Amino acid sequence: MPAVTKLWRLLPHDRTAIEHLARQLGVSPIIAQLLLNRDIGKPEAAKRFLEASLAGMHPPASLPGVPEAVERLYRAVEQKKKICVYGDYDVDGTTGTAILVGLFQQLGSPVEFYVPHRLEEGYGVNSEALTQLAESGVKVVVTVDCGIASLAEADVAKKLGLELIVTDHHEMKATLPKAAVCVHPRLPGTNYPFGGLSGAGVAFKLAWALAVKHCGSEKVTPALRDYLLDALCLATLGLVADVVPLHDENRILVKHGLNRLNTKPPLGIKALIESAKLPADKLIKAEDIGYKLGPRINAAGRLGCARLVVEMFTTANPAKAREVADFLDNQNSQRQTIERKMTAQAKEMADAMMTEDLSGIVLAHAEWHPGVVGIVASRIVEYTGCPAVLFAIVPDAEVVTGSGRSIHGFELHEALNACDDVLAGHGGHAMAAGAKIRPLMIPVFRERFAQYAAEHFPTGVAPAPQVRIDAEVPLSSLTLGLLNDLNKLEPYGADNPKPRFLAGNLQIVGEPKKIGAGERHLSFKVKQGSTSMRAVAFGMGDRVVELMSDGGRCCLTFTPTINEWNGMRSVELMVDDFQTGPTATLG
Repeated sequence: MPAVTKLWRLLPHDRTAIEHLARQLGVSPIIAQLLLNRDIGKPEAAKRFLEASLAGMHPPASLPGVPEAVERLYRAVEQKKKICVYGDYDVDGTTGTAILVGLFQQLGSPVEFYVPHRLEEGYGVNSEALTQLAESGVKVVVTVDCGIASLAEADVAKKLGLELIVTDHHEMKATLPKAAVCVHPRLPGTNYPFGGLSGAGVAFKLAWALAVKHCGSEKVTPALRDYLLDALCLATLGLVADVVPLHDENRILVKHGLNRLNTKPPLGIKALIESAKLPADKLIKAEDIGYKLGPRINAAGRLGCARLVVEMFTTANPAKAREVADFLDNQNSQRQTIERKMTAQAKEMADAMMTEDLSGIVLAHAEWHPGVVGIVASRIVEYTGCPAVLFAIVPDAEVVTGSGRSIHGFELHEALNACDDVLAGHGGHAMAAGAKIRPLMIPVFRERFAQYAAEHFPTGVAPAPQVRIDAEVPLSSLTLGLLNDLNKLEPYGADNPKPRFLAGNLQIVGEPKKIGAGERHLSFKVKQGSTSMRAVAFGMGDRVVELMSDGGRCCLTFTPTINEWNGMRSVELMVDDFQTGPTATLG
């Protein structure tokens, strides 16, 4: 199957607005243009975005449910009640769990934690685990990154005499669980100014509020202040890995969390950084969390038990932390091997079923690992441009699990709602969701999902994916000074993507080289006028013939980056997409 054709969209360039904002802020025109491209056009909002001051955080007590949760939890601490923090198995859940476990340890409270086994128990709160916790003497259960849709489980907790405090950020059902308290940035009837916190972000704000309660003052003790800074590092991992929008207080948390992480990382994160072999002389950025640290944390939940991750983040033993970090590194390598095989199989299956009018894809395979189908679903979305749901068929299983990923403009959880009668269960949000199904119903679901997708899209087929371009630039303008200026927009992430530029009328010099494992990537040199630069195109090793089809003339969309080698620094192009020929076709 040929690569999906992407629509290149060059964002508007309003010179007057750019110059006005640049003058108001005292920044370069390129920074002003990038702010406008991100819908940050008012000087005060732009200043808040660039400064990302901790003073811009909303008070933790203003987060819906926090005051009531603090009162109940602090009473439990004073009465020495046994508390259990019940978290999800992904990065957001495990870091949020570690934040609250550590805070209760700081307060001298008896605390334990529970993280469900992904393959045996699945996502969220389950009644059997609650029963086991109650039998072990637990009196208070605090959820992290789950529970807001656990209506039946909340009823079970009540019958067991458990005081259930739900902290979550996921989509709610028509009614809330009958918990003692629900903490959620978007609770009905509330008006918290920012609804985009992740589960770890919510846990951090609850921990902050508990620390304030314990000290009886906004100014906490030095020990608790130091702990909250460590917790900020954990929240940063969760926020970045969960791909929540990096603006408002998410941006503030991540910016300051990265500062702390680069100067004084907590023991568990330090072990993880060392195991991932991140260069000690380079600052860790949000992309390092997304591509290096996050996948290692997630690997435990995908292939085994994520409980080890929380142990790594809460232990005071350096040897133990490093042992777990090395284990996670090994698990991640296994995950990558499994993922490559599954992706090749899924692409082959997609090729066999793809037609011009197919809008949604459902695939299933008996050799697939249930913990990795979500990643492979993402690869199939990239490959086909269609929303996709993949199932791992377990022999003799009455119900099997799957995971889906979507494209912008297609709300996946709504699509699953429309197919609710053929599924055994589902949950998630617009871009990612999980589902359970009886194997015999997969063909029915495949047809229904594709039909729903076709009816959703105006043309009956998924729209071409867009490449959003900030500006067209000559290669000669890509200087080290410009890239240093662009650092003002860090940290990058959801809703604040890395700047993407367009350069046209380029000539490839020499022959492109296939690089990396399996020769999956391309490295080549491009020239424009008297300026030459190296370009790297990840995942495009199979497009080398296409790249050279017009005598090496091409246009690139890319993100500029700084390469350091033997003490020398140079600008390189990280290619997002290319078109052949001297002039780009824009949509």
